[in-house]
Amino acid sequence: MNRATVNDWPSGVNTSARLPAPESLSLAKQVSQMVVVRASGHLFDHEIRYPDWEADSATLTHYVEELGVGGVILLGGSAAEVGLKTQAIQTQARIPLLIAADVEEGVGQRFSGATWFPPPMALSAVADRDPTAALAYAEAFGAATAAEALAIGLNWVLAPVVDVNNNPANPVINVRAFSDGLERVSALTQAFIRGAQTQPVLTAAKHFPGHGDTATDSHLDLPVLPHGLDRLHELELTPFRAAIAAGVDSVMTAHLQIPALDARLPATLSPATLTGLLRQEMGFDGLIVTDALIMGAIANTYGPYEAAVLAVEAGADVLLMPGDPEGTIAAVVEAVNCGRIDPARITASVERLWRAKQKAAPALLPDGAGHAWEHLPPPPVNLAAVAQPATRQLAADIFTASMTVRGQIAPATAATPGHNIVIVDDVVGCRFLERTAAALTWPQRHHYHLKLVDTQGCQHWQQREEILAEHELRPSLVQIFVRGNPFRGSAQLLQLATTWLETLRSAQLLRGVVIYGSPYALEQLRPYFEQVPHGFTYGQMPLAQSLILPALLPELSATPVNQEFTD
Repeated sequence: MNRATVNDWPSGVNTSARLPAPESLSLAKQVSQMVVVRASGHLFDHEIRYPDWEADSATLTHYVEELGVGGVILLGGSAAEVGLKTQAIQTQARIPLLIAADVEEGVGQRFSGATWFPPPMALSAVADRDPTAALAYAEAFGAATAAEALAIGLNWVLAPVVDVNNNPANPVINVRAFSDGLERVSALTQAFIRGAQTQPVLTAAKHFPGHGDTATDSHLDLPVLPHGLDRLHELELTPFRAAIAAGVDSVMTAHLQIPALDARLPATLSPATLTGLLRQEMGFDGLIVTDALIMGAIANTYGPYEAAVLAVEAGADVLLMPGDPEGTIAAVVEAVNCGRIDPARITASVERLWRAKQKAAPALLPDGAGHAWEHLPPPPVNLAAVAQPATRQLAADIFTASMTVRGQIAPATAATPGHNIVIVDDVVGCRFLERTAAALTWPQRHHYHLKLVDTQGCQHWQQREEILAEHELRPSLVQIFVRGNPFRGSAQLLQLATTWLETLRSAQLLRGVVIYGSPYALEQLRPYFEQVPHGFTYGQMPLAQSLILPALLPELSATPVNQEFTD
């Protein structure tokens, strides 16, 4: 079906709002506006990485043109591809789309070519040394992320994470949070939002009412937060109040059970949590968006349709990534028709969506009357605003200010080469270990030859005796890439890393260690390398590698210096 034959769209436009009045849309079209579907940022279907979750081109066109969904969340591809894709789908849409991405570490985290910043927790390390600089970096980080998002057609930045990560075993939040300290999370949250507000994009505080003190992966199962109301108000809820005070546009729910708020339903599906607490008590009148409804914490128990109906009943305005978008729309429509959901509940959500779209798509919503807004082309891709030298320098400055370097690693020699042992969870599809990555090339220049170890291919190397039997050991630099790992956790990787470190240390062959990613892993592994040169950086990407390795392993022609930063 083409756009000219789509039925039950309004014949007129509310010129004061520059969008059709919600009640002028059919019920199905109103509900459709509440749905955000997932798609790949790649332009070609054969490059889709997650076909079970991401719509192909024909299906996405159906969702946008015929169902009239309200938004799309993108993952993967290059910044240039995403720019073309956002233009295409905005052109297909009768009502401008919210186009979102989880870009907590900058646009380059998801889309190659753009700037990939350190994880937010790096700013806490900066604050340990210079709180004023940390706030300035957070604001600049927010502004740069918003600018690069807007340049490629993204108008909804699903950031910042405002959870207080006070559980080191948290596999979901981890370094995505600004800190494990309440005041620091609140301050950095507000700074990031201030920066993002320099651009007409939406922000999102997540994951309400607080996912930091959990050790269960909500992608797989439902975590339980057992704390009482006093603790929730004193800790978990405080950064959300700070975000609301700063003018955050949306709040994303957490898939977790909090008996003190609702003994029966998880937060995403709880009226007491979303309407009673967030709307009424905390006074938030922006968009409430669910976390992805395909996640196991919700889908395993409630299925795609009942979960969506319960979320709307609870007060959610946006249903993010339902497993079956078309069936979800039908289920919510049926819930209204049978009297389970008040039609005013749907209209209220669409009105909030309209306010958000007025802010996030100003170039798509002219002041003129009539149907001109339906045919206005989207703004052009502005690749000149992506990965500019000043933005990349900002990322480098944050990396440098947050990394730890202790001592210097002695180079090996051509006559007695060493090993560069790189330990990762799964090397297949690993973005940060391409051929030119410094973690591979820099040690090679110093006669440390690559030995790549991952938990998928080396699960049998769990004992020192097995490593000694399998490998010829040499003086070694060990590089460990580890951070919070949804779906799998990091316990197996840490066990493997521990075995390698113990084996090399006992043989007096451990020359240096670099840990990329998790400060919690750093503390867990530190006893095995405390007395040897070592470094830590929050990032895993090539930029982080290229900054920390020269500090630990200087150019062979350079005069060695005793460079050390403290935690």
